[in-house]
Amino acid sequence: MRISFVIPAYNEEKNLPQCLESVRVEIDRTPSDAEVIVVNNASTDNTGEVARGYDFVIVVDEPNKGLVRARHAGQEASTGEIVAHIDADTTLTQGWLATVLKEFEKDENLAALSGPYIYYDLSPIHRGITKVFYSIGYLSHLINHHILNKGAMLQGGNFIVRRAHMDQIGGFDTTIEFYGEDTDIAKRISKVGRVKWTFKLPMYTSGRRLKKEGVIKTGWRYMINHFHTLLRGKPFTKEYTDVRDS
Repeated sequence: MRISFVIPAYNEEKNLPQCLESVRVEIDRTPSDAEVIVVNNASTDNTGEVARGYDFVIVVDEPNKGLVRARHAGQEASTGEIVAHIDADTTLTQGWLATVLKEFEKDENLAALSGPYIYYDLSPIHRGITKVFYSIGYLSHLINHHILNKGAMLQGGNFIVRRAHMDQIGGFDTTIEFYGEDTDIAKRISKVGRVKWTFKLPMYTSGRRLKKEGVIKTGWRYMINHFHTLLRGKPFTKEYTDVRDS
């Protein structure tokens, strides 16, 4: 089973090396047919040059800025049977790739798989608050996906989709800028296959947005957009602020 990693990157020259190194280590740990695609999304720093410095990386330039447009460009350029959409400020945990391959190989109807973030640079209290939001989201996932058949939950930046199912739903909705993009995919792809959320697929990421905008405020905003997208089909929040390392 071929897996494609798609990594959208807008001005991520500082975080991208750590992300790519974690992908390389996981591929070495779990030998597989893998390709790694970095989507240089209208960066004004050296993101593109950094990505091209890795011989195992394919660089796709997407001049139209936007997270969902970047994910779409990477999905279109990829060739894997399954496509892992991760972010440039994330690092894979040990065994992440083995878990993904095992889950998709044992269930042909598995359309999408996802797990939580571990915010390595937040305080224990703030990490605890994020777990509360995840618990609420997981409860929503169980009810909406397994009882009501109205949608599901994916973590943007830590989700994997099967290409055949993505093709069935027409790919990403590029009219969505940021918030709700993961819920939109989860809602639509759950109509054609199974979506699995597991806490056994964690991934490390920066808590820079939560630190800048507030953990509770940010968590609440994500939750509002999650439920608004589930119920109304589009996210409530249309605008977003780029948060990058200074």
